[in-house]
Amino acid sequence: TLLSPYFNTTIMVQNTTDLGNLLNGTKISSLPQENVTNAVVLNTFGEAVPIPQGFYATEGYDSSKGSYAKYCYLLGEKTQQFNWTWVSIVGWPLYYVTNTEMFSSNQNGWGIYGMINVGSPGLQAFLQGLGNKTYSYGNSQTGNPGVVNFTTWAQYYTNYYGIYPSTYQTSTRALHSSILNTYNLTVDGKYGYIFSQSGDWIAGATYSHVGSDDKIHGAFTALGLTRTPDVRVTALALLMYYRPTLYKSEFTLTAGERPTQRLIVLQLSQQGGS
Repeated sequence: TLLSPYFNTTIMVQNTTDLGNLLNGTKISSLPQENVTNAVVLNTFGEAVPIPQGFYATEGYDSSKGSYAKYCYLLGEKTQQFNWTWVSIVGWPLYYVTNTEMFSSNQNGWGIYGMINVGSPGLQAFLQGLGNKTYSYGNSQTGNPGVVNFTTWAQYYTNYYGIYPSTYQTSTRALHSSILNTYNLTVDGKYGYIFSQSGDWIAGATYSHVGSDDKIHGAFTALGLTRTPDVRVTALALLMYYRPTLYKSEFTLTAGERPTQRLIVLQLSQQGGS
């Protein structure tokens, strides 16, 4: 609801079969304007990511480590290949894979069935795929900077787009700034950072992969916030990255009138008084 007015086409992926087709580069709707490339892929499952049966469940399994981290690597590759912006709305990205039929007897360590723990190698594998690196199994790192605040630009765009999440959030899964050099990623200093950086930790940003041709080939929006998501932060992050123009309403004014451009919001904790 927040984002669809700014995009030409919105495609809802309803099952893992459709997801598998999409990953194979196959359109999944009859809409003539659908295009697999240059899309924003919004994963609404938080720290988990759905995994299709068949090809990607097989090719995505690292049998030597007993892990589905290889699937996360494939997602990173596809993000680069199709020039997607892959969006992780909260928490530690790609920490679990989920398929309620394949993994019906498996639980993620917290009693949620249909999920398998990938752990920290999932994020590293995804970044390797996005950064055009060779796959290798290993651990990624996140940090816990605590309360983080919107950047000045993020505060500006909350007013511009009329989206008002809290300007401060709690981050327990922030990404380390070293990923920028390691995986050939860049963050726009004005529009890419949602929260001010806390030491070496980035609580929320959109990371663009810059290829050898100095052009962007895929991007990754990651919000390392505490697990309960506020999707308005995700919407703000994407709108800041793409910055679609808002066309203000035009009013016909009577001669001598001046346009009103201020907004006064009365949020009263107490009512009454003189």
